[in-house]
Amino acid sequence: MKAIERHRRIIDLLQADGRVDVEHLCGALGVSSVTVRADLLYLEKAQVLRRIRGGAIAVRPSRYERPIDLNASLHGEEKDAIAAVAAEMIRDGETVIIDTGSTMAALATAFPRSLTDVAVVTNALNVATALANHPGVTVIVTGGTVRPQLNSLVSPFGTLLLAEINADVAFMSCAGVEPRKGFTNSNWQEAEIKKAMIQAASRVIFLADHSKLGHVATARIAALEEADLLITDKGASADTIRELKASGLEVAIA
Repeated sequence: MKAIERHRRIIDLLQADGRVDVEHLCGALGVSSVTVRADLLYLEKAQVLRRIRGGAIAVRPSRYERPIDLNASLHGEEKDAIAAVAAEMIRDGETVIIDTGSTMAALATAFPRSLTDVAVVTNALNVATALANHPGVTVIVTGGTVRPQLNSLVSPFGTLLLAEINADVAFMSCAGVEPRKGFTNSNWQEAEIKKAMIQAASRVIFLADHSKLGHVATARIAALEEADLLITDKGASADTIRELKASGLEVAIA
């Protein structure tokens, strides 16, 4: 099992149980305790967990952002399913805003090849690259300053173009969705761009896998009522979905 696969498995166990034990991980992963301790040290440096005697406990600070390679490997099937549902909502003739993040990268990959006339505005360099050769898509990048952690463009100069367009729909990412705190993110610079995207679009659709539901990150993006739809996956708890719907948010399950 490759290191990134072990890290993903450890994080899944942490999300399920809140803690992991070295002895259990050795058996579950089929590796030595030396390898497990090295994995836990790596994940502690990435602020995913805190090591304790005999294992580790989960930790998720409100300003924590996973490394891009690690984030892209987590809940991959769920993100692909969410992206597929979102992609089917895009129509020819539309101007579409696409935010940054691993689910947005999956959306770019899922773009129907049948589309012949769509303008995509994005601050995500990987999204722009993925759609650059799509014959039916015109790609426009927002401009701004490159934020290498997520290959995204932020202020200064990150919101200037967004103030000049009227988009049909914005597909947005977030770090947390919570009924009272709304949609939140882990970085203030990213949150500023996200707010400008929401203001520029007639319809706002958030894409968030189940691990984001119930979490509150440090930077506010929008209240629930500012979104037209949330697309999440089947891993979301029924109680959480019910609470979000009771708050007035329309939710679709991929």
